[in-house]
Amino acid sequence: MSAQIFKDIFTPVNLRFIFWGLRTTLLVSLSTVFLSVILGTFLALCRNYEKRLLGRIASVYIEIFRSTPLLLWILICVFMLPFGTYLIRGSLGLTLYTSSVIAEIVRGGLNSIAKGQFEAARSQGFSFFQSLCYIVLPQCFARIVPSLMSQIITTIKDTSFFAQFAIAEFFFNTKNLMGVISRNTPITSAHVFVLYCFIALIYFVINFSLSCVVRKLARGDQSVMLYEE
Repeated sequence: MSAQIFKDIFTPVNLRFIFWGLRTTLLVSLSTVFLSVILGTFLALCRNYEKRLLGRIASVYIEIFRSTPLLLWILICVFMLPFGTYLIRGSLGLTLYTSSVIAEIVRGGLNSIAKGQFEAARSQGFSFFQSLCYIVLPQCFARIVPSLMSQIITTIKDTSFFAQFAIAEFFFNTKNLMGVISRNTPITSAHVFVLYCFIALIYFVINFSLSCVVRKLARGDQSVMLYEE
């Protein structure tokens, strides 16, 4: 493989173009997870503790979004919403879907907390809301951190769907770079191989690093649970 191929691809301008897309991917992923944690927590609380209207709405929301493809909701938001850029609309579709997944993660954490926690809190004069905020939710989130980190990894990979809508994220910018390079030099299969291997390497470095954090947190969580037992 010729060194000229690497010179054609990895110029300062091309790298800035690629990493600008990576910046967009990471910002979308983090904002999506942040908003999804808030919405997902609300949905989980409604589904677990509000058995009337809000609980039913939360259940329907969660089941609909978890049982349908993510790409469908990105497509609906991108082409049917009358406001915002494609990036904002796509991010909204990703958030709606991710919040349903996180809702079930949070609900699993809530169900792992002993019912006696509420009774103990009530005996100390805490209201139901105070019990959730000060006692139950902190324990819940401490237990679901590994699962939330795993969802962040999935969300980072899911942003590659945006490339199908010409949204300038990491995958789209890297793929689009082929056209930029072809203006100055003939594209060969070696160019394609090197560029897509570079994409895979960046995704791997980010997601493998997060996976290591997840495994470390999971081991710590198991140690805490054994200590509690």
